[in-house]
Amino acid sequence: MRPLDVGVIGCGTAGAAAALFLARAGHHVTIYERVPRPKAVGAGITLQPTGLHVLARLDLHHHVLARGARLDRIVCETKERRSLIDLSYGALGEGLFGIGLHRGVLFETLFGAVRREPNIVVQPGIEVVDLARAAPNGRERRSWFVDAAGERHGPHELVIAADGARSQLRDDSSTSKRITPYPWGALWFVGIDPSKLNPDGTRDERARTLHQVVDGSRRMLGMLPTGRAPTGLAEPRQPDPRLISLFWSIRCDRVEEWRKAGLPAWKDEVRALAPEVETVLEQIEDPAQLLFAQYHDVVMHRWHTRNVAYLGDAAHATSPQLGQGTNLALWDAMELADALADEKQNLAAALADYSRRREDHLAFYQLATRWLTPFFQGDVEELGKLRDFAMPLMGKVPWMKRMMTLGMLGVVDGFGGKTLTLKLPVVHRVKPLKVPRASQSGEKSEKAEKPARVEASEDAPSA
Repeated sequence: MRPLDVGVIGCGTAGAAAALFLARAGHHVTIYERVPRPKAVGAGITLQPTGLHVLARLDLHHHVLARGARLDRIVCETKERRSLIDLSYGALGEGLFGIGLHRGVLFETLFGAVRREPNIVVQPGIEVVDLARAAPNGRERRSWFVDAAGERHGPHELVIAADGARSQLRDDSSTSKRITPYPWGALWFVGIDPSKLNPDGTRDERARTLHQVVDGSRRMLGMLPTGRAPTGLAEPRQPDPRLISLFWSIRCDRVEEWRKAGLPAWKDEVRALAPEVETVLEQIEDPAQLLFAQYHDVVMHRWHTRNVAYLGDAAHATSPQLGQGTNLALWDAMELADALADEKQNLAAALADYSRRREDHLAFYQLATRWLTPFFQGDVEELGKLRDFAMPLMGKVPWMKRMMTLGMLGVVDGFGGKTLTLKLPVVHRVKPLKVPRASQSGEKSEKAEKPARVEASEDAPSA
C-alpha cells in the first residue's frame, strides 16, 4: 500500500506500537496525546508470550526482558490454602514464560522508540474528542481531529483510535457497541520485593510466580513480581531493587469509604488472608500510596469504519482477570500493520481485513474474561463456592488444564481449537516448540498441533 498520512489518538501501548509498525513501513504518522508531558506511571502488568512476540518483531524486547521479572507459574489458592489454579508456562514448551513488568517500563520502551522514529511526530497536550469528515481528496476519505477546545488538527487518511476504555471516539462508528463499567476494581501498590536470593544466585519459586489468594467472591489479593522500576523513575546512584505489585479487589463505590477508614483495619484483613505479605504491608504508610483502577467491558461488533481502526482498550477493554489487556493491544497493532502491508488491498479493504484477523482471538478472550470475572470479583458468594468446587476438578482433567494454560499464554484463537503461532525470545535450548490445541479427548494429533518458531536471545531473564 502506498504511504498513508496516519493520525493516532493516544500514545499508550496500542497507539505507540501501531505508530512504530506503520512508520517503519513508510507511512507518515502523527500521534496526538492528551497528556502534556507523557511519562512512566502505573503499577504491575503481565506480559504474556503473545506480547513478547510483538515486542520482538519491533526489536524492543531487550529492555523489557532486562527490567522485568520472569514468571513461570500462576497460582490461585483459597484462604485455607486449597489450590484452585496452578498453571505452569513450561508445561507447554521449553522456553515459555511470562514477564511481570512495571507498566512504566513498557511505556518508556515504546515511547523512547517513538521519539527516535523519524516518520513519527508527537503532539502532546491535545485531547481529541471528535472526528469530522474533511473534503474528499481524490477517492480517499480524510478526517479532522477535533480537540477539547474545538480546534481542528490534520486531516488524516487513516485514523487509529487508541485512547483507552473511556474513548469518546466510538460514537463516530455506526457499528453496534456496548460499554459497561465493572462494579469492581482494584487497589494497587508497588513496593520492594522481599524475596531473597538463594545461595546459587537464583530466587525462590515464589519470586517467579503470580500468586493470588481468594476468600469467596468478594476478597481477592494478588502479588505480582514486577521486576525493576522504569529507568526514568530510578534515583541516580541509588539501589535498583526488585519490585512487587500488590493488588486488592474492591467495589468501586467503596473506595472513598476505604480511604476514610484508614489502613489498620484493612491491613488486618489482608494479613488474615495472606500473612506472608507482611513485609510488603509494612511499606504502606498512607492510603494515597495505593492507586485505584476501574475497569470496563467494551464490546464492538467490528473494530473499523471506512478509515478508522479501533485498537486496545478503546476497542475491547476487559477486566484484568486473565491478564491479557496489554498483550491484546500489542497484537492489535501488529495485525493492523500486517493488514495494511497487503499491497492488493485499498485502505477500506485492509481495515475490514484487520477486523477479520482480530475476530476469533478477541471473541475468546472477551467471553472468557466476562464469564470468569464474577467468580473472582462479585457480590454473589455462591459463585465463589462454585469456583472453589469446580476449578480444582478442572485442573485434574488433562485437556482442560491444557486449555487453561493456553488461555494464560494468550494464544487461543477462537473456539475451534486454533492457536496463534509465536516467535519468542527464549532462555533455554532452542528446539521446535509445539503448542497443542485442546481436543475433547485430551489426545494430541499431528493436525491438532501448530509448531511455533522460536529464536534465541541472551536477554531473556534467568530463573
